[in-house]
This record gives sequence, C-alpha cells and structure tokens, in this order.
Amino acid sequence: MGLLSWFKRPADLRQTVESQRIAITEMIRARYDAAQTTSLNTRHWSMADFLSADAALSPEVRRKIRSRVRYEVGNNSYAAGMASTWAHDLIGTGPRLQLDLGPDVDADLCRKVELAVYDWSVEVDLAKKLRIAKIAKISDGEVFGIKTNNTRLDGVQLDVRLVEADQCASPDGFPNEQDVDGVVYDENGVSSRYWILKRHPGSSYAGWNQEGRWVDAKDVYHWFHATRPGQHRGVPELTPAIELFALMRRFTLATVTAAEVAADFAAILKSTMSPDQVGAAHIADWETMPVARGMMTAIPDGYDITQMRSEHPVSTHDQFVRRLLNECARAVDMPYIVAAMDSSMANYSSMRGDYLVYRKRISVERNDVERVFLDPLLKAWLDEAALVAGLIPDGLPPVAEWNWSWSWDGFDHVDPLKEAEAEAAQIGNNTATLAEICQRRNKDWRQVLRQRSVEKSLERELGIEPVVKTPGPAPAQENVPA
Repeated sequence: MGLLSWFKRPADLRQTVESQRIAITEMIRARYDAAQTTSLNTRHWSMADFLSADAALSPEVRRKIRSRVRYEVGNNSYAAGMASTWAHDLIGTGPRLQLDLGPDVDADLCRKVELAVYDWSVEVDLAKKLRIAKIAKISDGEVFGIKTNNTRLDGVQLDVRLVEADQCASPDGFPNEQDVDGVVYDENGVSSRYWILKRHPGSSYAGWNQEGRWVDAKDVYHWFHATRPGQHRGVPELTPAIELFALMRRFTLATVTAAEVAADFAAILKSTMSPDQVGAAHIADWETMPVARGMMTAIPDGYDITQMRSEHPVSTHDQFVRRLLNECARAVDMPYIVAAMDSSMANYSSMRGDYLVYRKRISVERNDVERVFLDPLLKAWLDEAALVAGLIPDGLPPVAEWNWSWSWDGFDHVDPLKEAEAEAAQIGNNTATLAEICQRRNKDWRQVLRQRSVEKSLERELGIEPVVKTPGPAPAQENVPA
C-alpha cells in the first residue's frame, strides 16, 4: 500500500487504524531496569554483545585467554595452588573399576578383571594423565586425549596421549560453520573428526606449519568447560578470575614498593626559610647523607628534619586479599579455606557447609571424567583384552551385559567418629549398603569382608577379645498420662 493511497482512505478508517496502533503501543508497557541504557551504566555495558557461543569464543579470543590464564597459573601461587588442589581432590590416586555382574557370577572372576584393568592403568600412568587433564581444563578450558597404541606394553597395548587445546585447529586456519577450529560436527551437532596438528603451534619447530591429520571422533576424548548451549570449544574455568588475580598481585607489589620506599628514606630535610631569605646552608638537590646506628648529629643551619612514617603494609591489605581470593575461588566452586589453605577464620559448621558445595562439584566432575575418559577407555580395553588369551576369564557373561562403576578416593571427615556412627546407622536402617560406603573410600567391599574374616579368625586363634563399642543405656522415659 503506497503512501498516497493511505491518505486517500476514509478519515474514519485511518483514525480507527491509528487508534488501534496507539492502543497496542500503550499495552506494551513492561520495562526492565537491566534493559535500560543510561548515562550511569553506558560504560559498564559497553562490551556486551549478541554473539553466538562459538563466535564469542573465536580462535583468537580463546588463544589470548588461554595464554593469560596459563601465565597467571604459572606465576600466581594462589592460582597454581587452586589448580593443583582441584586436580588432586578430583582424581587423587586414580579411579578403580568395580564390576557388578550379578549374584550368579563368581566374584573372583570379577576381581581378576578389575585387577587387570588396574594394572593396565598403572602402566599407562592413567591417574597422572587425568590430573594433568583437569589442570588443563582449568587453565586452557579443554583437553584432548588421543587413543594410541603403545607397543611397549605387554598384553593390551591401549594408551592415551594428552594434547593441548592449541594443537587442535582448523587445517586451513579459517573455521566455518561445520569446522569449529579443528572440530568437525555433523548435522546433529555431534563431533565426527578432529584435526590434530603434528606439532604444537608454539613449539620451536612449528612456525606457521598447519601439518596434521584427521582423527576419528571415536578415538578422541574431548573434555571441555562449556557454559552456553551450542558451545563446541572450551573456555578456561578461571577466566572470570583472571583480572582479579592481576589486581591482587598489583596491590601486593604496590604495598611492598611503598614499604620499601618508606624504609629507604630514613628522613627528609626541609628548609625552614623562605626562598628570598639567605643564610641557610647550601645542600645540593637530592643529596644523601649516611646515617649510622646510635649516632647523634646536628642538621645544617636553616633546615628541619622529618622522619618517614611507617604506614605500609596497610592494615587493609590482608582483608583485601581475603575478599579478592574468595571471589576468585568462587569461579571454580572452591571454598576460601581450600583456596587459601587457611581455616583460621572458619568454624566447624561453616567448614562443613563450604565443603558440601565443593564436593558436590567434585561429584559432577567425576561423572564427566567417567563419561568422557573412563567408560570409552574401558570399552576399548575390553575389545583388545578379548584378543589376549587368559586376560578375560571364562565364565563371564557377554561384555554387552556387563554393569560397572568407578570408585574414587574418599574424603577424610572432619569428625571421623561422627562419620562412622552415621555410616553404622545407615547400614542398620537399610538406607545404605557396605558396597556404597566402601566405594566412597575407593575400597572393594568384598576385599574388606574377606580381610575382616581373616582378622577375626586370627583374633580368636590368639585369644584376643575384640573391642566393641556398645551404645549406652537409653534414657529413661517418664510416664506421661494420656
């Protein structure tokens, strides 16, 4: 409809349409303060964008963030300690396989497979590789594990090689919709293959060489930190805390510098005479005078002496570092007492509350490790083990029918007696099993029972009476009339 035809329409019709438009406009009155741009918040929101997850995390952006986080982890003791503690708390001495093939399967056969998998994991140093993978996820945002064949191993020669995020990049250097910086996805958003560079781009021999090879997705274990739907490459977990770590180090250096300056200048001489007066002794600009301990001296005529006041380090330095470190640790759900290794300001209740959140995050991370690394590795191990005579004993059901779980290192309780009483109560009221409790401590419940049976038998043989803690008498209840 042209502009001329609009004005040729009856006036009443034009008025009706205009009134409807005004009515609709007046209906949409919803306002959110967060959506308003004012003179007060313009600078604060100036960097906000509308980019997709992959566009916001372009190769150059991720490369810059990775280099800065790595630098901070390498030079900031708090950042380095947080990454190291996270890896050790998460992985510990490494996961242990526990098979659950039903009551009709000989437990000794299951135990034989479990030990074979454990021996293989020790040979390939799996626990150490998983700890390094977690540190890389914190500082790089992602890590790649490439399934390899290690001919130095006896029996199963399966191995895994860790590759840094920099070494997975688009072969032509220009990512596109299907190739997200070296990771190719199908129409369903599932990774199909990875371009792994032959050399790290930062090595002395790489230069601009993009030489590499395509690796099928089934042979790549890609563990990355994602925060948005549609995100295909990882962002370092410490990204929100990087500038805070920098502020912390800058404030510490400034405090030390101020203290050094105050210590270097023992005193300052200032003239007591006006510029037009004469008679004061001449002292060259910035002239220094040695000061000996316990000396008594006179100052030049026409001058007064002022001693530097010791004001550094300021009393707020400790408080500033505490608050800033607490904010940094929040980025990875780590309590301050763990990040700082300082529980002097905490009490029993607050420590338990902080650890609940931290250990919940550890449980989620362990589930990711099992999904990304352990389960695929176990399936690949079983495929090779089936070709090695005697490694998988006869009498076991087909592998497709197997059920398994992974046990991890447990956490020491702040009050071991209360924990033991709670576990005994859980077993007594059938809300927990011995297998579940042993799994929390990375132990095999069958081995625990066998060992206890041997110990009890030896105690009876030696005439040792076991020490059993019996609960005290229940408090008497008063008779209350109905």
